[in-house]
Amino acid sequence: MQPLHARYPFLQSAREAVDAADVDLVQVVATEDDVVERALERVEWAITDGSVGEPDRRTRIELLSYPVARVLVSLVDAHVCTRKYAQAEAESARERFSEEFAADDDLKSTRTERLKLADLLAEFDLTSSVHETADGYRVDVGAYLDLAADQWGDEWRLVNRPLTDGQVPVTEQELHVLLKQAIRHRIDDGLPFPVPDPIADELTDEVERVQEVLADLDLTRDIDTVVPELFPPCMQALLDKVQKGEHLEHHSRFAIATFLTSIGMTTDQIVELFQVNPGFGEDATRYQVDHIRGDTSPTEYSTPSCATMQSYGDCINPDDLCDTISHPMAYYEKKIDDAEDDELEDWRDAQEAESESD
Repeated sequence: MQPLHARYPFLQSAREAVDAADVDLVQVVATEDDVVERALERVEWAITDGSVGEPDRRTRIELLSYPVARVLVSLVDAHVCTRKYAQAEAESARERFSEEFAADDDLKSTRTERLKLADLLAEFDLTSSVHETADGYRVDVGAYLDLAADQWGDEWRLVNRPLTDGQVPVTEQELHVLLKQAIRHRIDDGLPFPVPDPIADELTDEVERVQEVLADLDLTRDIDTVVPELFPPCMQALLDKVQKGEHLEHHSRFAIATFLTSIGMTTDQIVELFQVNPGFGEDATRYQVDHIRGDTSPTEYSTPSCATMQSYGDCINPDDLCDTISHPMAYYEKKIDDAEDDELEDWRDAQEAESESD
């Protein structure tokens, strides 16, 4: 078992290393509490924060926590858990390999093992499909369509890309995003899988813990109330920018759009809300929102957690309630529960009444 395998446990060589070590997974989950604890952390963080947490410094624990985490996800067998876990593992891998690829020569020389771009391309049979150019890369159109299918944003649509000799130009950062998708596909395709009873029996408490986390996350799934005055400060700020016609970065647009879909707004209603913003064309907005809600993509996206909002600089004007919650949806649910009936006038009802008066 090597540090490289612990950093990138989805690699075929990592699986072979575990097999070569003749690891008995039943014994691991029964006797190695550190491995199980780290595995549980991977899954919990994936659900709540979109990451897999801080890696353990011990190679064996970090590497073995990956297959145990996959076992936990399989035992829980909930679509949202599987999806979030695969996304988190892939995103964490992208952050790591992007950092390694960008490291200077001095840093590279201090690492006995590091992942190279050529190795990652070969891992996913992309060597002949990705071509380096003077100003970036070109990806064969077939590979591009497969890996860009789940990407949110008009910039990923093939019609918005110059196509030359069956190849699509991408930047280095965009190539990294496509490779992240290849990783996510590998992780997601194998989940969930049947788990032998001796292993499942040892992980009963951990499975219950993940189910509790999922229950807590299932915050406003049944809420169908739109009261902008009760939105968390971050969403109020983003909505205010939209209505003032200010430019929003991609992650900011994604955050406000996922929040609005999560509280019951239809695509037409969100388009109407955004139409005052000169930067939001109706066709583009409709396509993006439909993609987020899963109508034109295989994935239904969730609102980013508070930690993710903070990392992107979208956590704006936090108040005292923000200190007690970890997700914008939890904030909104609390506000809805605490509000008096006369404070719960739905924005959509007001718009309908205004239209009738006209």
